[in-house]
Amino acid sequence: MSEPSENTVLPRKLIIAIDGPAGAGKSTIASRLARKLGYVNLESGAMYRALALKAIEKDISFDDEAALVKLAENSRIKLEPTLGGNRTLLDGHDVSSRIRERDVTEAASRVSVHPAVRAWMVSHQRAMGAGGGIVMEGRDIGTKVFPDADLKIFLDADPVVREQRRMEQQKIKGHVAANVAADLRERDRRDRERATSPLVAATDAAVIDSTKMSEDEVLEQIEELARKKLGAK
Repeated sequence: MSEPSENTVLPRKLIIAIDGPAGAGKSTIASRLARKLGYVNLESGAMYRALALKAIEKDISFDDEAALVKLAENSRIKLEPTLGGNRTLLDGHDVSSRIRERDVTEAASRVSVHPAVRAWMVSHQRAMGAGGGIVMEGRDIGTKVFPDADLKIFLDADPVVREQRRMEQQKIKGHVAANVAADLRERDRRDRERATSPLVAATDAAVIDSTKMSEDEVLEQIEELARKKLGAK
């Protein structure tokens, strides 16, 4: 299969929401799709990770909801698009690499369960994407952040495949892959069982199982759905 063009620009601006569990390929697909459409990629996960990093640095308990909200209110979290993907800025500092490390990943999963923290994040995410022309990925984008999104995708994959993908990512980054599968299963449990905005597919989402699909195939399928939405406008 030939490589999809990375410079196709569609004429109108949609809000595209991509949800799904860890390891399903959301971040990579959202980044590539945004570049392909000439859109901005808003990473909800990067925002939670940035807040979690600051909580680590300030020694604030991941269970202290009030303290975490206060911390968020006194933080500047910005996503800055670049040709190679987003940079994540926390209070003016580039933390793009640091927030992908394992301790921050685990902390973000715990920070994100608090309703007040999620409410603060949602208000900022909505403001960032209100003008359209965005691809936003996360776990509650189509159900909570942008329930009226033009196109909603729920990207899933077999748990074993997701675990393998995550372990491969850890190897690429030079990290030890031990306990990755257990960590992913625990994140799945927290995401799906949390009281506020649990991980579920929106009723009007297109569910894509990427277990046996390449990135290119997933990208092409979502782009075709976007073209159909644009044609219906």
